[in-house]
Formats: sequence, C-alpha cells, structure tokens
Amino acid sequence: MSTTTDHARRGIAQAKGLTAVLDYACASHRRAALILVALAALTFLPGFFQIPPVDRDEARFAQATKQMIESGNYVDIHFQNEVRYKKPVGIYWLQAAAVKTADALGVPDAHTTIWLYRIPSLLGAVGAVLLTYWCALAFVARRAALLAAMMMASSILLGVEARLAKTDAVLLFTIVAAMGAMARLYLAERRVAGSATGWPLPAIFWTALAAGILVKGPLILMVAALTALTLAICDRSAQWMKALRPLPGVLWMLVLVLPWFVAILAHSGGSFFAQSVGHDMLGKVMRGQEAHGAPPGYYFLLFWVTFWPGAVLAGLAAPAVWRARRDPGMQFLLAWLVPSWIVFEAVMTKLPHYVLPLYPAVAILIAAVLDRRALSKNAWLTRGTVGWFLFPAAITVGGIVLSVAVGGDLGIIAWPFAAGALILGLFAWRLYEVDGAERALLRGVVASVLVAFGVYGVIFPSLPPLFPAALLAEQLADAGCGKPQTASAGYEEPSLVFLLGTNTRFADGAGAAEFLRRGRCRFAFVDTHNERSFVQRADATALRYDRVGIVDGFNVSSGRKVAISIFRSAGP
Repeated sequence: MSTTTDHARRGIAQAKGLTAVLDYACASHRRAALILVALAALTFLPGFFQIPPVDRDEARFAQATKQMIESGNYVDIHFQNEVRYKKPVGIYWLQAAAVKTADALGVPDAHTTIWLYRIPSLLGAVGAVLLTYWCALAFVARRAALLAAMMMASSILLGVEARLAKTDAVLLFTIVAAMGAMARLYLAERRVAGSATGWPLPAIFWTALAAGILVKGPLILMVAALTALTLAICDRSAQWMKALRPLPGVLWMLVLVLPWFVAILAHSGGSFFAQSVGHDMLGKVMRGQEAHGAPPGYYFLLFWVTFWPGAVLAGLAAPAVWRARRDPGMQFLLAWLVPSWIVFEAVMTKLPHYVLPLYPAVAILIAAVLDRRALSKNAWLTRGTVGWFLFPAAITVGGIVLSVAVGGDLGIIAWPFAAGALILGLFAWRLYEVDGAERALLRGVVASVLVAFGVYGVIFPSLPPLFPAALLAEQLADAGCGKPQTASAGYEEPSLVFLLGTNTRFADGAGAAEFLRRGRCRFAFVDTHNERSFVQRADATALRYDRVGIVDGFNVSSGRKVAISIFRSAGP
C-alpha cells in the first residue's frame, strides 16, 4: 500500500514539474513559441539524420528532385526516364533549394544525403505546430492554444511525416495558415458584423492556398471550400466571405500558381493534367490505388493511434463539443473537420496521412473543451484513458518483435526509452482522476517524445536489414571502383536509384547477365528469384563474373524478406 502511495506521490510531483514548464510558456508568445519549437525538435529529430531513404514515396520524391538538380530543368518532373506528374512542382523546388544550399555550404555528397531532402518536411511540421498555436488563439486562451499545439507536435502521424521527404507536412503548414486566417475573418464578422479586417489576413489566406496548390494540387481548395460552404449553410448567410476579398484574392492566387502550370502545360502538351487529375486524383476517388483501398471508417479507427496522445481525450471531449456546436468557434472547427472527413472516408483510396490536415481542428476542439473544463465524467468514456498506457505498451512489444525478427536481438538499447514511456503512460492513466486531464496529457506528450527516441532514434537505425538499398550502396562503395554501373534484377525499389544514381537499370536475371557482359566495373544485384536465370544466361554466354557479396534484408514495401547477391563483371 505504501509503495503504491509513493508511486502516486512521485507521479504528482512529476506532473507539477511538467505544469511548471507550461506555466513558463504561457507567460508570453515568445516563450510559447520557444517551448513549442523545442518540443517539436525533441519529437521530430530522433532518426531524422540516421534513417536511410524510405521506400517508396520518399525515395521517389527525392530522386525526382535530384534529377531536377542534375538536369537544371526545374519545370518538368521525372523519375529516371518516366515523367512523374502525380503532384505539382512545389515540394521539388523546396527540396532542391535545401540541397543546393547545402551543396553551396560544402556539405559532402549533398545530392545523395537524404536528410537534406527532408528539411522542407521538418520545417513544414514545425511551422504547422506553431501555426496551430496561432490558429487556436482565435478560439481559446493561450494555455489551451499551447495544449492544442503540443497535441500536434506529439502526434504520431505528424512525427512520421516530419521525417519523410514528401508533400504532407508542408501541405499541412499551408492548410493551417489558410484556415487560421479564415477563422479570424469569420469570427470577427460573427462578433461585429461589418468590422474592418484589413488586408493581412486575406493575403495570408490566398497566399497559403496558392502554396498548397503548388505543393499538392486542389486538396487545400477542397478543405477551404467545404468549410466555407458548410458555414454558409449553417448560418444561412455567406456575408462574412466578403472579408476574404475574393476577387483580388483569386487574382493574386492565379498570379502565383499559373506561371508553372502554363509552363508545364506547354512542355507536356496536357499529359500533366491527364496524369495528375485523371489518373492520380480521380483514380483515387473511384478505386483503391496500389492496394490502398479500405472501407469507410478506416480513418476513424486509425485516428486513435495516429493522433495519440491527444486522441485519448477526443472521446471525453465529444459530448461537450456536441452541446456547443452552435457556438461560432465550435461551428467553424466542426465545419473544418466533418465535411472533409466524410469525403476522405468516402474516397476509395485511403492512406493514413490523407486526414492529417484535419487534425489541427481536432486538437483545437479538445483544447476548447479543456479551456472550459467541460470534459465528460462518464465512467465508460473515462475508461478510455487507458489508451495512454496501451499505446506505449504496444510499441514496446512491437519494437521487441521487430528487433528479434529483423535484427536477431532484443533491441535492449531502446528499453530505457520504452520503460520511461510506459511509466508516464501508466501515470497518465491511473492518476487521471487525481490530478486532471491537463497533467495527464502532458505526461502523454513526454511519453510520445520517449517513443520517438526509442523507435526512430534507436530501433530503426539499428536494423540495417530494413533498408536493403543502403546495404547494397555500402557494398558498392567498398568495391574500389571509381564510377560503377549497376543493374538490379528482382529488387526494384526507388531508394536504389536515389543512392546509386539515375542510370541504375532494372532487368530480369538474364538481362542482368547481359548487362555485366558490356564492360568492367559493372555490378548486378540479383535476388533469389532471378538468380537461376542469371546463372543460365551467364553460362550460355561464357560470362566471367565474381560474386562479391550478398545482402539479406527485409523489403518494407512488399512485406517480404529478400536475399540479393552482388555480382561483378570479371572479363576484359
């Protein structure tokens, strides 16, 4: 009994320390921004520099950017010899700027250093956290706005996207900027009809829309338009939209986006729009692309994991949100959240990150309920606080299983982080009714930081078999060949192209043998399924070759183990 009491006392003392940090941050906007940037860095940076290129989307984006830099063509988008017209050019420009800046500063091998391509995503994620705070200030007091931003900074999904060189963290930044500006204009009109709002907020809104379009096409327009339409229906008036300055705003947006769209239209002859709109966007609506189909309800179920630790409070906040749904602030946030969520659930293709632009609305809704001290006390909903403990427990078990299955050890180095997250999660759950939701949430936030250190900072970097392309690149670097040429049979992931060069070829086993016949300093990577045809073709053509190594790994994209032999030409 005394031991339990001692644990409770230590937990309460620990929570007071966390609350003191929050008190410090609440003293000014500058302090709030400092604490949020520090939290985002602690959450997003573990593994940022160490994790090799991740297949498939990150490696495709990075390789397309690398080819832009190599060719000097910053209008067209290619992956090797194929055009890549699924997304507009914005993210490639941002990545290219990061890489070229690093190259100018003397960073060695900048073009093949994957973390440089991730910088726009990292900055976008940090910016989205800060903008969530700014956006939340239109609805709640500073303390609650900080909690909303902390929920975003510690959310599992944003932590993933901050580490990947692709569009979604930057898109989130643009959407939160646009919605924050729209919220201020809407609420100002509701509070004082016809109030003067000036030009800064409309300028932010339309500039953010333009940036979002250049990053990922019309998705940002869908979120903003559905929000505005829902508000107009609920209010039976669209009078407030005049504050957006729609005519000059649309013209300004077109000035920003049209030059590249005109240039790519002239270059591609319309194939960009055929692929990006016809194949990519409409194809995802009508059918599940690349085996990513799922029934409605997929995002709702995934939310409880991807928005952890903030998601634990969502159920407790829901009754109060429903009661206050006619409040202008709550109405705006629900208009941001619900219509777009329904669209995402209805679309056939589903990927976890699609709903990320809606998570700031959830965070601010929860923060608003916390601000009003209106969380439900329903016993059944309160039992859901066990989620603060269940998630780190599941991550701990999953990390051990992954370490044993892929690396052959127990991943003991990550255990202190797992233990810390488990203890904090346990305290958040068991002491929830003792010291309140705010302290429980803060414990969950720190637990999320420890999970990030354990998973991204320790487990993933310590499991090289998860990244076969990086292992193959290391073997090639040790081969003592100045300008090696490579072909791969069976293993055809984009990360291989990014690490080994744009001219990397893909073939079957026989094609890989033919490739080796064409000269020295050539290497063929042949997996077990293609090795027989490779050997048969090599024997038939009297090819001289050496087996210089073998890589055993796990292909995350296909979900299967791979064994890849490395052959080197040995003939004259």
